[in-house]
Amino acid sequence: MRKKVTLLVFLSALVISIMACQLTGLVPLPPTAAPTAPQATLATLPGGQTDLVSQQDRMVAIYAQVSPGVVAIQTSKADGTPLGLGSGWVYSADGYIVTNYHVVEAADMVEVDFPSGDKVFGNIVGSDPDSDIAVIKVDVPAAILHPLTLGDSDQIMVGQIVVAIGNPFGLNGTMTTGIISAVGRTLPSDREAPGGNAFFSAGDIIQTDAALNPGNSGGPLLNLNGEVIGVNRAIRTTGATATGDPVNSGIGFAISINIVKRVVPHLIQYGKYDYPYLGISALDDLPLQILQELGLRQYGGAYVTSVAPSGPAELAGLRAGTQATSFHDLKAGGDLIIAIDGHAVLSFDDLLRYLINNKSPGETVILTILRGDQTMDLTLTLGKRP
Repeated sequence: MRKKVTLLVFLSALVISIMACQLTGLVPLPPTAAPTAPQATLATLPGGQTDLVSQQDRMVAIYAQVSPGVVAIQTSKADGTPLGLGSGWVYSADGYIVTNYHVVEAADMVEVDFPSGDKVFGNIVGSDPDSDIAVIKVDVPAAILHPLTLGDSDQIMVGQIVVAIGNPFGLNGTMTTGIISAVGRTLPSDREAPGGNAFFSAGDIIQTDAALNPGNSGGPLLNLNGEVIGVNRAIRTTGATATGDPVNSGIGFAISINIVKRVVPHLIQYGKYDYPYLGISALDDLPLQILQELGLRQYGGAYVTSVAPSGPAELAGLRAGTQATSFHDLKAGGDLIIAIDGHAVLSFDDLLRYLINNKSPGETVILTILRGDQTMDLTLTLGKRP
């Protein structure tokens, strides 16, 4: 199941630059010590300054609480050739570390560096290219491990202040702040769909303007309670450094922690995770001209452009467009998905977010569709992504 990318004239030319790994050659800085708490007393300051100092104290406390659980991850080939640098964080007290799949994807050797100065080689126990999550196991004394507290990404709101801690450009223990800019975004996953001309979609992505740069990949995105609400994954940018590294432009993306909660236990136990699969490609947020060309009378929804042969959608009776239009490779007459299990679908992002957060292969869903002027419900048994 994926979101079909066509009609490039209507799409932005911005390029998603996956923050794979920091190019080697820069010497990582030593762990940054937590700063000393401010000495001024709040009672002696005017109200506005009191608010600023209170906010400052909160940031200082978050860093002191969380940074011991944030690690640097250095990867290399079997012959010792360095590949790059990313971030990660301690998931559990028994030595499991969460990072991005793309940080360790090509690695033969994975080194995990702790803020305490300890360094150890880790083993990749599981990876998920769909969500871009990987789990590393390390064997270190318990005193070195500082597991982070997990939040609830269903409770986050646009405008909420967030904090990122990681190792951008090899600068260990760097903290940046911003807000949640949007929720429920969709990005391409790191796994090709059948046919090799498109990628599956990763959903329930958090957008933030907290500064993220190469090397931040795999680090935690936190709320003001110091709880992990996301795993930093990518940025969207049109700028690059002299060496070709993408630079922050205020649009970053993180995997929601509720996806991590579903995926990581499976990676630890089985080494992989199976996603629910509809077997469709779809378009949404279409310009008015195309909506009129397709004969759609409702603006919101996910318009089905193709259905995988013998897939769950075809077996359930879902239809793609077959009637030629004036737009190349766009057919009219397809179904418009407007709800799933009674939850409104205004976009493909809504559909994917519901599926990956609530459903597993083998379970059933009820899709409400608009076919011409007729509204109908179709019962669909979910498969698993091939």
